[in-house]
Amino acid sequence: MSNVSRGSGITIFSWEGLSAKPGNGHPAEATIRYQMAEYQPYDDKTQLARKIDRYPLSFTRNPSAPLISRPLTLSERTGPSGLIGELGAVNKLDLSRAKADGPRAVGQLISVFGRVMDEDGSPIPNAVVELWQANSGGRYIHEMDRTDTPIDPNFTGEGRLVTGPEGEYQFFSVKPGAYPVLESGWWWRPPHIHFSILGPSWMTRYVTQIFFPGEPLNETDLLLNAVPNRDVRERLIFEFDSTSMGAVNSISFKRDFVLRGRRQTPALH
Repeated sequence: MSNVSRGSGITIFSWEGLSAKPGNGHPAEATIRYQMAEYQPYDDKTQLARKIDRYPLSFTRNPSAPLISRPLTLSERTGPSGLIGELGAVNKLDLSRAKADGPRAVGQLISVFGRVMDEDGSPIPNAVVELWQANSGGRYIHEMDRTDTPIDPNFTGEGRLVTGPEGEYQFFSVKPGAYPVLESGWWWRPPHIHFSILGPSWMTRYVTQIFFPGEPLNETDLLLNAVPNRDVRERLIFEFDSTSMGAVNSISFKRDFVLRGRRQTPALH
């Protein structure tokens, strides 16, 4: 039996079948389900410019020849699977501590939440969300970080979580600091958090950065401003939500993600 459902950005094809007889290598009456999607291209005007003036690396990170169109394979449309266990994604994530029972890292505690959705606004449950960020002083725990800001022993700056039934996610962290791009001689990156989201197929896996509202450095950041449309650029900025006081004093920010289609959250590496 086959069913077809169409959305504005994705067409889903589903097959469901029963094994005919016992002893054919499958349990009797075992249900086998496959799901594939036909993905329509996003509007390139709403995405990051492929080549960015004053950012030489953008000229070497993108192909110089025209892209080649080819059919999607079954594995690209239906996989990967089992990522939650393989990657150790959790339901609740607290990046503000290096250990669950350890002290908090230095910096302003923040709570970040939102939903992961498809083009039609339908939730994407069980998506793996990978996160990494600088500490409150703008320092990554990475051998290639050459800034002189101290490393915080109570902060690792990375983790993985899984979205809930309504595509929801939430985590605690400390607000990252700005940092200089030393080889540029002038460019400072504004505070931001990196997100890598693994949806139901390789076609819904993408990487982006989300920035904080009201930051002066947002106005000069080469990557953020490489998204030409200001309204679309707002999709890369957290929305202030609320503050809390008591056992946990934190500031909450919200950001929803759309993985495909015309309303896709821009990819920003």
